[in-house]
Amino acid sequence: MLSPKQRTPSCAVLQLVPARIACHYRIIPLSSENDSICVAISDCTDLDRLDELRLALGCAIKPVQWDEEAILDAIKKHYGIGADTLEHLSGTRVESSLIVDQKAEDLTDLSADSSIIKFVNQLILEAYRERATDIHIEPFEEDLRVRYRIDGILYEASIPSQIKQFQDAIVSRIKIMANLNIAEKRVPQDGRINVQIAGQQFDLRVSILPVAHGESVDIRILQRSNIFLSLEELGLSSHALSIFNRVIKRPHGIVLLTGPTGSGKTTTLYACLDKMNSTHRKIITIEDPVEYQMRGICQMQVLPKIGFTFAAGLRSMLRHDPNVMMVGEIRDFETAELAIRAALTGHLVFSTLHTNDAAGAVTRLLDIGIETYLVASSVECVVAQRLVRLVCPKCAEPVEPDKWLCEELGITDQQEDTFRRGKGCEECRGSGYFGRTATAEVMTMTESIRELVSARSPASTIRRRAIEQGMVTLREDGLKKARRGDTTLDEVLRVTQSDEDLTGV
Repeated sequence: MLSPKQRTPSCAVLQLVPARIACHYRIIPLSSENDSICVAISDCTDLDRLDELRLALGCAIKPVQWDEEAILDAIKKHYGIGADTLEHLSGTRVESSLIVDQKAEDLTDLSADSSIIKFVNQLILEAYRERATDIHIEPFEEDLRVRYRIDGILYEASIPSQIKQFQDAIVSRIKIMANLNIAEKRVPQDGRINVQIAGQQFDLRVSILPVAHGESVDIRILQRSNIFLSLEELGLSSHALSIFNRVIKRPHGIVLLTGPTGSGKTTTLYACLDKMNSTHRKIITIEDPVEYQMRGICQMQVLPKIGFTFAAGLRSMLRHDPNVMMVGEIRDFETAELAIRAALTGHLVFSTLHTNDAAGAVTRLLDIGIETYLVASSVECVVAQRLVRLVCPKCAEPVEPDKWLCEELGITDQQEDTFRRGKGCEECRGSGYFGRTATAEVMTMTESIRELVSARSPASTIRRRAIEQGMVTLREDGLKKARRGDTTLDEVLRVTQSDEDLTGV
């Protein structure tokens, strides 16, 4: 049996077999000679299918046996996702306003007639199969680009070239699924879609952004049934876990998580809340949006259009006598002041800030306008977090790291290290990585650090003092994972480079 690596079809032979025929009969053309076409098929003894294919193409067929999964992968690679659907629509005029079906409860049901509905379902299904967390649909002057974010990295999807002409119809279909206004194309819109894929429930968060050549779409994929990871499952070090376990037992104070979008802050917050969730504690959250619904926890979503902001929600939360409060993000002085005063009046408060490292969170609160004594007395712990990709277990192999990279990262003794890398395989899309884990630096507010905060010391000074007192930095935590073979030195350098440069460490 020949594999796709041994036989790759040319563009010329692909044009001889339309996408709809390749998808319907599940074949991939390999070569042509005189009046015959050599095709890969999963069963060379299926004479009925070969006869039908011969009539459809009007020429002789030379079958070559391939694995059916390899054929389907080749169809997606060479023709593009949903190529048969778009080819069917190419000869018809598609009016986006005529697409009125508002339900796509089970996206795995693609038995309906070819349509924009089916194509959008195929895009989402492919994202699910590829473990994507986001789908980006981006319009440009001459084409429409679709990219999937997998393990934090964007990969361009294989899409038929004629997709550009269906740009408006695709966006309209997504708007209808998310209950958005299809006639409004001038302002951003946000919505939510509930779908079922392979028996599992998913929340799709949709964001529409008007750009120069149409509307850009981002779809974030959240799986309801696989959301709660315990603190132990996040990949945090034993040192970080011990600090977390001490902090969440405290009756009051504020715990801050920092990092860029997509660094796993929300997942860590939910892990903390899940561990504290009991009948003896009242937990209330205010979020934008409510990412996951947790049993036993009162959750609110901000609605800025009607004046229900983080600050307004915080005021109302205090009247309900909570033990633990979670504020999705501290964005302004009012929210920060209310959160800190709540921490000082007997509440344990969790929230997030957008800073590069743990020490930067403290100075950020001061920059917002919070008094130094309030920050010094209320903040108990600050966690800076990133996600690093894990070496693919299917294609992992031992590797000798580059000497210059070891020097760059300060690695000298390698006797007990087990560095690994992924060669690249079908499982990991040739990247050598599969999945992600958390790397973090945890800064506890000791008396000496509180004194530095009260003196309005810069973040670099606070960071140095925290390191002197035993704080493990983001890079050091990542290096430990690389030296165990969980990730690679290149990945650690990619994730922590800017943070180390900015802080001067």
